[in-house]
Amino acid sequence: MSELVVQFTGILWEYRGEAPWVFITLLAEDAEEVRDRVPERAGFGSVNVNAVISESRWQTSVFPDKGSGSFVLPVKRAVREQEDLAPGDIARVTLHIDVE
Repeated sequence: MSELVVQFTGILWEYRGEAPWVFITLLAEDAEEVRDRVPERAGFGSVNVNAVISESRWQTSVFPDKGSGSFVLPVKRAVREQEDLAPGDIARVTLHIDVE
């Protein structure tokens, strides 16, 4: 098994539904590479990832986003607090994805 490493910079944005979430959208070219390299995805078309922002590391999934045609990375509150991030801030992200 090999690993796909995706690095990008994105803006945190808040989804305001019944339960608000904060996301970062992957760049279009990165999303295309994920789709090409990870053809079999989990529920809802998600892809399991190990995410890194600065000193914070966590396991999560990226989810397809119909609006952008990309994937979105949820950034949990503990990470935002540790890294002093809020919606509208820019973050440098590294994703580690296992591929066959």
